[in-house]
Amino acid sequence: MSAVESPLQGTIVSIDVRPGDAVRAGAPLLVMESMKMEHVVAAEIGGVVTSVDVEVGQTVFPGDPLLTVDAAGGPDDALAPVEQADVDLDHIRPDLAAVLDRHAMGMDDRRPEAVARRRATGQRTTRENVDDLCDPGSFVEYGPLVIAAQRRRRPVDDLIARTPADGMVGGVGTVNGARTIVMSYDYTVLAGTQGLQNHRKKDRLFELAERLRLPVVFFTEGGGGRPGDTDGAGVSGLDCLAFALFGGLSGLVPLVGITSGRCFAGNAAILGCCDVIIATEGSNIGMGGPAMIEGGGLGVYEPEEIGPMSVQVPNGVVDVAVADEAEAVAVAKQYLSYFQGRWPEWECADQRLLRRAVPENRLRAYEIRTVIDTLADTGTVLELRPRFGVGIVTSFVRVEGRPLGVIANNPLHLGGAIDADGADKASRFMQLCDAFDIPVLFLCDTPGFMVGPEAEKTALVRHVSRMFVTGASMTVPFFTIVVRKGYGLGAQSMAGGSFKAPVFCVAWPTGEFGGMGLEGAVKLGFRKELEAVADEAERQALFEEMVARMYEHGKALNTSTYFEIDDVIDPADSRRWISAALESAPPVAARTGKKRPNIDTW
Repeated sequence: MSAVESPLQGTIVSIDVRPGDAVRAGAPLLVMESMKMEHVVAAEIGGVVTSVDVEVGQTVFPGDPLLTVDAAGGPDDALAPVEQADVDLDHIRPDLAAVLDRHAMGMDDRRPEAVARRRATGQRTTRENVDDLCDPGSFVEYGPLVIAAQRRRRPVDDLIARTPADGMVGGVGTVNGARTIVMSYDYTVLAGTQGLQNHRKKDRLFELAERLRLPVVFFTEGGGGRPGDTDGAGVSGLDCLAFALFGGLSGLVPLVGITSGRCFAGNAAILGCCDVIIATEGSNIGMGGPAMIEGGGLGVYEPEEIGPMSVQVPNGVVDVAVADEAEAVAVAKQYLSYFQGRWPEWECADQRLLRRAVPENRLRAYEIRTVIDTLADTGTVLELRPRFGVGIVTSFVRVEGRPLGVIANNPLHLGGAIDADGADKASRFMQLCDAFDIPVLFLCDTPGFMVGPEAEKTALVRHVSRMFVTGASMTVPFFTIVVRKGYGLGAQSMAGGSFKAPVFCVAWPTGEFGGMGLEGAVKLGFRKELEAVADEAERQALFEEMVARMYEHGKALNTSTYFEIDDVIDPADSRRWISAALESAPPVAARTGKKRPNIDTW
């Protein structure tokens, strides 16, 4: 005899056997209910039921006898356990079928009209962009079943069909093998506007980005705040957390913004918070769209008139302008790669090409981007804001697989003089590199800061001084190579404030140095001597002779004898200097918080 005892406290809801029934091991005997859950009590051994000691509706406690089974009294096959039925692993139960169908309703193949609208504008769908950015099969979506908060004005079935994900697809995937928060407004859903529920979805993902220290890539196309949601409680919605949470991520994790088409108001604010903005040809970016402008009594404009790329690229809002969304995704992947560590494989150009990169004629302009392309690992240069602050070139590169930021003077613009826009561009790039532990290389060829009445109208004093205070605050290793001109305060700003501030400060043989440009120094320092020569031709000859003497005094070889710089090097050895310095730097310490409070949006 074997007594079957109650395994828990509960109520008997059904009894499946009677005395005299033969049972096999594993066969159900009765069902109990406990805390609204049903529990099946099965036979532990095969045999014959000799007694049932409970009745339906009876409450029992752990250890109470339920029934008795005699293992010896049953038929020959009673001891054989109940065979488990074969399970069809492909069977879809009705509850699962309903879930799968609801998910499918938001997919492109169930929304042909929405897809057609994107094709008509030459754009991709939101999900096509997300799938292209993320490594195959890696994207896990949060909140795909969310609908617009408009139940008071529209049927739920209509909202399910027409507002999938409340117009924002977001989740976690991998980009280049690294976990990344990926988010995208969907312009086919209520013009990609910011609804009540997709604001909550943003809050959720921004908090995850902060908690998990994950970079964020955000496709921001859309029309801003949505006035048509009816299901919330409140007046203005200005207590939403999204902008505070997203702004708080600045300097903590890399933030990449991508836009195509129209991006206005709140969507543009999200875009503007990003470390880098990638925008496609034909995009429009503005803090207000046509309706807001007209509502403010400021005139009537077409969307295409507001913040076109012809404005937003040269003014510095857009970091990288691309042809289409496919190129935008490719650039985003490349940008993120610089924050994902060293590449094990690389190749580079023949470094002897650098020996001829700077003309022997010290007055001849040249293309500094050729120097950068040659110096960097092949195919690894990504320039930011090339049409803004054109006197400075800022690029991410790799040297022997290591990520590196490059800040270079552009002698094709104002002879390499640093103006207000160039200083702003360089200062922000320094912040960006420092915040995420990317070393910086300065390629110096500048006659100094720009001067003159017109330059001062740009608040030059404040703007160029940003380079000093930002450079002094950097903790990443940084290096300076003077490729030609190293004059005055501008040259010092290209070395963190002093030629002794970088890990190394070296010059190429073409380097030349002085407290200011040679011609200006002669005119200022030897004015009386020049004015004393009455004949104009003789005065000019004396001037040129003095300039030549100062050049001999300030050229790199002579400057190195005073140890104002660390060495004059063969340009072909530049990568060796950079690599040696990077190898010498201590490993980056793991951080639990921010290194800098934030990265300036400008």
